[in-house]
Amino acid sequence: MRFRNHFLDACLLIACCTIADSQTVSDPSSLKHAQVKTASITILSTMLADEGIGEWGFSALVEADGHRILVDTGAHPNTVLENARELHIDLSNVEDVILTHFHSDHVGGLMTLRRELMKRNPAALSRVHVAQGIFYSRPTKDGGEDNSMIGIRTQFEATGGRFIEHDHATEILPGAWLTGPVPRPFPERNWSISPGALGVRTPQGLVEDNVPDDQSLVLNTPRGLIVLTGCGHAGIVNILTDAANEYRDTPVYVVFGGLHLFAAKDQQLQWTADKMKAFGVSYLVGAHCTGIESLYRLRERMGLTRRTAVVGAIGASFVLGEGIHPGSIAQ
Repeated sequence: MRFRNHFLDACLLIACCTIADSQTVSDPSSLKHAQVKTASITILSTMLADEGIGEWGFSALVEADGHRILVDTGAHPNTVLENARELHIDLSNVEDVILTHFHSDHVGGLMTLRRELMKRNPAALSRVHVAQGIFYSRPTKDGGEDNSMIGIRTQFEATGGRFIEHDHATEILPGAWLTGPVPRPFPERNWSISPGALGVRTPQGLVEDNVPDDQSLVLNTPRGLIVLTGCGHAGIVNILTDAANEYRDTPVYVVFGGLHLFAAKDQQLQWTADKMKAFGVSYLVGAHCTGIESLYRLRERMGLTRRTAVVGAIGASFVLGEGIHPGSIAQ
């Protein structure tokens, strides 16, 4: 009888330990996120340029612990291809692309880059990460279609490439997290509506197009998070809030990319700057649709300097451990 009681006690102890272990493993907050130890971001498409070709568009090359990812592909078919050549950057060994959203000024160079680079490497730019909603129809009042990604999808897949569609946050590389569609608790209206647009056709029907497919890339580094946006249509505060929920107690070290604040009023800029400052942002590279005057207002309000907050230009970069290399025109 005593043996039976000891046996039952032992079984109970093992069961309790097993339950505790399973609870620990299933709790994401208890798991340590992977970190990127080396990272750099270089702009290949934006408006400002003292090298290469400027345009209303965005593209950047991300290099993290030996991995290389192209984020967006610019507006015109040849811009990123020509700028990379002028900057002596070889993109032929880049296999992964992230498209931050469907707008043509971010996806316009994809097919030219894929067709040209696959001549040297069939796997070049062969995987494209997109967020759910990027292929939704955007009908126009004249009966047309305003989403070029629908046609691009057919062309791209014909080359042997594939799209990977994300409907939630995903770690695509150790320490590199793709947000997918971002929750929007704050009412930031960081998008514009085309004059002839009717909206976006979602599974729930035709609704206002607030660019639901907008996504960002987050790198988790020992110094904090690097957040790379295309246009930030989800709202930069919503994006940073989403990142902070994933990486609790980790400051946002760098914000890099387009924030779509070029037409923002002073009140919105002040609110945005105060929120960004609260996240601990140490560096800001505002490219593309951020707006030059808006960048200056954010810099002043956040207490940053000419060394730590600059207007992004072609060839400008941020290097982890070094800071911003702005180029001549933006320093």
